[in-house]
Amino acid sequence: MEQHRTGLEAATGIPHAEWFTDEYEEDDAVPGGGTMRTNTNERGCVFLTPGGRGCTVHQYANDHGIDYHDIKSLVDVLFPLTYAGNLLTIADEVADGSLVCLDTGPTVYRGMRGELQYYFGDEFVKELDAIESDVVDELRKATVSQLP
Repeated sequence: MEQHRTGLEAATGIPHAEWFTDEYEEDDAVPGGGTMRTNTNERGCVFLTPGGRGCTVHQYANDHGIDYHDIKSLVDVLFPLTYAGNLLTIADEVADGSLVCLDTGPTVYRGMRGELQYYFGDEFVKELDAIESDVVDELRKATVSQLP
């Protein structure tokens, strides 16, 4: 992000000094060895697009032919998945129902499958696909058993 500071400041309308909180959490499990929290404003994340949905950093990358993986952190790309300790899980916004795009598309897993594959590889996604298949089968069985 630092390499694109001027362009991102123009795109967001927010000075670099206001992008992140002063909180830095060391964590050997994430690339770079730690994380910083993004600042928020009255609309939410400072990188939220003015229309209220989507990420200005992601849009900036798309507009400038940059792979967004190169300027967004793993945590940002994977949202609404997040880390709780060493566990990959859904973000609080999914669990509490406050995520603006909740229930408007595929499951969180289906929506994030490509990113999970990008970061964690084919074998990881293959395992998750198997788990998904088992869950879908169980749901079908439960639905069929409730039919008259």
